[in-house]
Amino acid sequence: MPRSGPPRLIAVLLAASAVALAACSGGSDGRPIIGLITKTDTNPFFVTMKNGARAQAARDGIDLRTFAGKVDGDNESQVTAIENLMALGAEGFMITPNDSRAIVPAIDRAKKAGLAVIALDSQLDPPDAADSTFATDNFQAGKLVGEWAKAKLGEQAGQARIAFLDLSPEQPSVDVQRDQGFMAGFGIDTADPDRIGDEKDPRISGHDVTDGAADGGRTAMENLLQRDPKINLVYAINEPAAAGAYQALKAAGKADSVTLVAIDGGCPGVQSVKDGQLGATSQQYPLKMAADGVTAISRFAQDGVKPANPEGKEFTDTGVTLITDDPQTGVESKDTTFGAENCWG
Repeated sequence: MPRSGPPRLIAVLLAASAVALAACSGGSDGRPIIGLITKTDTNPFFVTMKNGARAQAARDGIDLRTFAGKVDGDNESQVTAIENLMALGAEGFMITPNDSRAIVPAIDRAKKAGLAVIALDSQLDPPDAADSTFATDNFQAGKLVGEWAKAKLGEQAGQARIAFLDLSPEQPSVDVQRDQGFMAGFGIDTADPDRIGDEKDPRISGHDVTDGAADGGRTAMENLLQRDPKINLVYAINEPAAAGAYQALKAAGKADSVTLVAIDGGCPGVQSVKDGQLGATSQQYPLKMAADGVTAISRFAQDGVKPANPEGKEFTDTGVTLITDDPQTGVESKDTTFGAENCWG
């Protein structure tokens, strides 16, 4: 009786055969495979996005595979996820890039292999590296909270001392757009609109990064308060970072004397606005981003036409609304009742 090959070699050959079969026929049950790659799997925004994608995939008869970076900024895990989806024969994938520039070579390889690529929430750099982008207008989201903060401070806006709690040193597109949008709304010269930190306005106390997390927000706020105890206005990249900043302000006895604004519109953030911890937040809609993305790639699987942005646009705008219970003249907003009815997380 002939000997069989080594068990490990047989296992490798079987695995390779399974991948080849998947590449030819989609998932094991014949459904098209679509991927969702988020920045992390812990931030409520991305958890909501995943839930929205799963619900739409079930409606569309799609085999959804989900992946995430280990932490915000983890590009390597996202590259690995793209390679896995290519090996599985996926029709395409959606991605919230951890590094808008560094991920582009992996995305180029996927597109050359015939996969459709949709960026969610954060544009790639360059934006046309993706076939399409479904996102909040992040510049507008920042601009809305900047306009509100300027109106809130009124005559004191000229004497503001502003702390910026940004995302990461890599300055991904979502980070830059929100930061620069806030400055435009508040009336600060942004200098190079594609960079953070080159502004000369004396009202800027400083920038620090948070990784979009509460711990990072608290540490960044503590650092900036040590640098300038007179800070009276804080912009935060998102609500988890803002929650950490509030704890630092509270510990320093400054929670009642500092105005804090953020971007997200999740249910905990809307509650923070209602409780007076946040003055205002710009609400975005991750469920719509994810659902629209799944549907677009599902259509590509059926008709072979890749998704595309509206003519003349770099992305499809999924909407943003300023939420506050302290409305300011000239700044369009909705109250926390609306915010709670449309929040997520």
